[in-house]
Amino acid sequence: MTILVDGELVLYGFVGDDFWGDGFTASQVIDALAMLGRDADITVRINSGGGYTDDGIAIYNALKAHRGDVAVVVDAIAASSASVIAMAGDTITMRSGALMMIHDPAKFTWGNAGDHEKSTEQLNKLADLMADIYAEQTGEDAETIREDMKTELWLTGAEAVERGFATDTEGGRAKAVAAFDYRVYSQAPKKLVAMAKKEKWSFEAATRNAASAAHPPAHEKETPTMAPKPEAADKAPANPATGQPTGGADVSSAADVKARIKAITEDDAATGHEALAKHLAFDTDMPANDAIAALKAAATDGASQAKTDDAPNPAKYQASRSAAADLAQPAPGASAKPKATINTGGIYAARRTGKEA
Repeated sequence: MTILVDGELVLYGFVGDDFWGDGFTASQVIDALAMLGRDADITVRINSGGGYTDDGIAIYNALKAHRGDVAVVVDAIAASSASVIAMAGDTITMRSGALMMIHDPAKFTWGNAGDHEKSTEQLNKLADLMADIYAEQTGEDAETIREDMKTELWLTGAEAVERGFATDTEGGRAKAVAAFDYRVYSQAPKKLVAMAKKEKWSFEAATRNAASAAHPPAHEKETPTMAPKPEAADKAPANPATGQPTGGADVSSAADVKARIKAITEDDAATGHEALAKHLAFDTDMPANDAIAALKAAATDGASQAKTDDAPNPAKYQASRSAAADLAQPAPGASAKPKATINTGGIYAARRTGKEA
């Protein structure tokens, strides 16, 4: 998905991954900022139900380090980690009908009581850091904001401006909200929950679709009609980690479950598809072999899409990465902040030259 559109950063969909055909990552944002130039004034349009907190914070920091003015516009919704990104704006505008939501972060944990205690400690530290970001923008006390986060706070444009989460509102019709499974939020507005159900925005459904892609239906063949072979009454159930019989156990042991999770999340096919791997491992009962096949199918789809892109230009890539490296080290002193300009003719000419070389 292209996030640089007409000189604006368009951050629509899931933060840190691609679900339902929409999404963006911190790496994409940093590369786009490098293309615009560190001194250019920019507009960032947000329409996201949330996603990964680490990507959200990385994007927030990249925008805060940008030397040009950053104008954030919430086109429809900035929820969860997307609301953290919005706080990076020198101005934060809520369009008519737009919503903002803040809450405590969450994560999956597998292990014993000690593992869960460590996760709790990590989540509380992360939530406190997020509250500090909100407090810096709003001027409110971080502890007060943290209490709001624990109960999940939804704000209209006017409410966001009143609390300081936004600087102003803008007339005109808001965009349709980005695809997201809003049912995962405890206090989500009923209209968003209904929309997620109507549009089939479901993390579970996305996983099933990936699994179906991994096992396409075989061509039908005519076979002689035969009576089904009776299954032995004492046949052992399958081991969820291997798909093989467990030797008569009625339920999987903790070791089997842990082995299945490790097999899915640590397989090479999970690289680049960590969100899908975690969902398959923790939210489904899919055998490890089937889950890995689904991950490989997702990787194949991504590779096929990549083949349709233009061939990379090594020199341009290196220049982009060098410029991106400067984003975290803004130079001291005030300087003029020119408006961003994009010479599309020059870009296309350079790309044609690169292809002919």
